[in-house]
Amino acid sequence: MSETPHLSGPFRVGDRVQLTGPKGRLHTITLRENGELHTHNGVLKHEILVGEPDGSVVTNSSGHEYLALRPLLRDFVMSMPRGAAIVYPKDAAQILAAADIFPGATVVEAGVGSGALSLWLLRAIGPSGRLVSFERREEFADVARANVETFLGAAPPTWDVVVGDLVESLPDAVAPASVDRVVLDMLAPWECIDVAADALTPGGVVLCYVATATQLSRVAEFIRNTGLFTDPDASETMVRGWHVEGLAVRPDHRMVAHTGFLLTARRLAPGAVPPEVKRRASKSSYGDEDVELWTPGAVGDREITDKNLRKRIREAQKAAAGVKQSADAATGAAEPADPTA
Repeated sequence: MSETPHLSGPFRVGDRVQLTGPKGRLHTITLRENGELHTHNGVLKHEILVGEPDGSVVTNSSGHEYLALRPLLRDFVMSMPRGAAIVYPKDAAQILAAADIFPGATVVEAGVGSGALSLWLLRAIGPSGRLVSFERREEFADVARANVETFLGAAPPTWDVVVGDLVESLPDAVAPASVDRVVLDMLAPWECIDVAADALTPGGVVLCYVATATQLSRVAEFIRNTGLFTDPDASETMVRGWHVEGLAVRPDHRMVAHTGFLLTARRLAPGAVPPEVKRRASKSSYGDEDVELWTPGAVGDREITDKNLRKRIREAQKAAAGVKQSADAATGAAEPADPTA
């Protein structure tokens, strides 16, 4: 049986380790019995890391030093194989806060993409919560499953992946008014608002993650027109790093700027009518000319070739299999020998 990789304490077989070597080059390995990391700078045996504390410095066969740390979740999601674009850590953190994801929550997510946001959500809901992730494409679901299993060591019992359309499949997956949070990361989230409203408990949160201002406008107006939610709140997050070395303190030359908009609204109780919000008159319905603005090409939807996708699935599944194999080997080595054998 596979073992969950340890997230703290001394390194053990089956753990993932991020090594920073000469010139800052990174290598991420899974510790294995008799494993070795071969580079042009020499050989580093996995066994010298086993039992060492996180944050240790070890030396390879050529005398080169490597800093050994467990990769953080943000490190993993930025380097894992991708079937679809990932939700960046800065947005994942805002999603957890804006949607108020809490331990024990029942959360619905669509689409699952490469599993980056799923990992953050699974960590937030804890062992008593439930995450139901919907993905239209089986290939993307395969990548997501493999990435989650690679990081966690196995598919968690709190996670269900449903391959299919959210509008058609959600009523069969959850009971009405039983979901605490709905997170929609998709091209046209307005298509799912009605079914999300049926699934949400009163006071529950719907959060939409969209890339363009046109998408943001349409989903906001759609939510308002349903009369089932509070007035939506929209934001974006930009992160600017700083160079700090002695008195040389300045902003970095590069920053992580726009990646997406977040829009949240809360489900009203049945029959509740919120106080009227005074605002300037706006166009709340769309004709054929306006709908043309929402085509996949217009909002920046990117296609991935089948060949490239198959390659990424193989990479993700290979990583997951490596973690499982190492954990199985460690478990077998720890079991006492059968005296009757």
